[in-house]
Amino acid sequence: MTDWKHIDEMTKAWIKEAGEQIRESLKNTLEVSSKSNANDLVTNVDRETELFFIEKIRQTFPSHRILGEEGGGDEIEDTNGIIWVIDPIDGTMNFVHMNRNFAISIGVFENGKGKLGYIYDVIRDELFSAQIGEGAYLNGDKLDRLQETSIETAIIGVNPFWLTNNMRIDYQLLHRIVKDARGTRSIGSAALEMASVAAGWFDAYIALRLSPWDFAGGWVIVEELGGKVTRLDGKPLSILEKSSLLVAKPGIHETIIQKYLNNFVERKE
Repeated sequence: MTDWKHIDEMTKAWIKEAGEQIRESLKNTLEVSSKSNANDLVTNVDRETELFFIEKIRQTFPSHRILGEEGGGDEIEDTNGIIWVIDPIDGTMNFVHMNRNFAISIGVFENGKGKLGYIYDVIRDELFSAQIGEGAYLNGDKLDRLQETSIETAIIGVNPFWLTNNMRIDYQLLHRIVKDARGTRSIGSAALEMASVAAGWFDAYIALRLSPWDFAGGWVIVEELGGKVTRLDGKPLSILEKSSLLVAKPGIHETIIQKYLNNFVERKE
């Protein structure tokens, strides 16, 4: 039987160690390159941090598999067994340009179901964590379960890019949400935007194209607090594919899908 408490304790220790290494790295010149396009940045610290976690997991839990953003893990084609989904630095552009508003994000899944979730704001030293059935925490303090709210009083996280003409959504659908909501915010890190929903700072977060490592940790945390995490069409997420994302408190999640996004169609890669 899997000892999730032991895995949780080990992961928290590794995250804190990795965070200290990242903070130290900011004293040096970063090696920055791009991946899919000029704005899709990666640094030596992204790669080194992912390798740090891979080595720890392989040594401690050799039967577990790893899905990592920088490609240092395994080729994952099914959800069997225990899979770690790792984003060593979520918000790399913020990391490079601002030296803040980025996070380590980790989700641990068993047979496709989230078991453990972590989002660590490295600069603020804020660790969000959750174990299914055991509650969610911020630096060890238990977070309150999320309560229903209305669109009129909601703060919604959304990247302004999706409010302009694009290939993934009729941006006018999002215009309607923005007009009816109390306000919008954009942090530039999917993990931190999901953590903001978990903490109650945001009421919802909308994204159009995220990879599993972007949402895995936050998925576990938000759902443990009674929030809802799905695609924008309301269908379930999978750690095997990219998708749109709607993270929200109960009540407002249903409102957004039924009132504003009922005509949205998920566009595949």
